[in-house]
Amino acid sequence: MADDYKHGEMDITEQEKTFAGFMSWTSGTLWVILAVLIFLAIFAT
Repeated sequence: MADDYKHGEMDITEQEKTFAGFMSWTSGTLWVILAVLIFLAIFAT
């Protein structure tokens, strides 16, 4: 079974789409968290 594997032949398009979506969601979440923190730092007393 392991002898049939050839590095670089597997189709990874779905994994790449999933990772891109995850990174996009993570980036958006980070910006929201930073905006909330800045808002609290300015307006919280």
